Amino acid sequence: MAENAVEDYGWATERGPESCGYIAPRILELLGSLQVHRVLDIGAGNGALCAALAAAGYEVAGVEYDPKGVQLAKSAYPNIPFYHFGVQDDPARLLAHERAFDAIVSTEVVEHLFSPHLLPAYASRCLNNNGYLIVSTPYHGYLKNLALSAFNRWDAHHTPLWHGGHIKFWSRATLTALLSANGFRVVGFSGVGRFPYLWKSMVLVARKL
Repeated sequence: MAENAVEDYGWATERGPESCGYIAPRILELLGSLQVHRVLDIGAGNGALCAALAAAGYEVAGVEYDPKGVQLAKSAYPNIPFYHFGVQDDPARLLAHERAFDAIVSTEVVEHLFSPHLLPAYASRCLNNNGYLIVSTPYHGYLKNLALSAFNRWDAHHTPLWHGGHIKFWSRATLTALLSANGFRVVGFSGVGRFPYLWKSMVLVARKL
């Protein structure tokens, strides 16, 4: 079984990350169009997105590998179940407490994983047949990469001094390949934050095969 060497991702407050402001509305829009009910958040952090989903009427649970994040989430949102699991753990441990889900969301998580294939593998085990996986990650494409180079922003963008920071940098093509190789078919793409093709993040929707 692959292991994740990082446990502390820096969760310290109940406030959602800055990215939640432009990603969460798109997640809610997508879930509404998919007409799902039960949703799991993989990499739930401090629970802010789960709280937004619960407020919108979804039946929600969250899993998070950082124990500080789980502690904050449970304290702030006691009516939502949160579990201290990572994608390297056996999904049966979660399914001992929860029935399968209609959709799974994972926002700004896959770029932190040493073994990113574990995320769709974990999700597949936790989804109903034909369920959906929605993944967001920082966007990389030709124009954005060119702009980062032109303005000498690669050091700031890669954040190499952030313990637990980004270790994988995804394009639409590479993230599609990851999901396709692990039992999903990508059915939707959108960029969020900033201007088209300079997006801060991208959101892919994939359906379990």
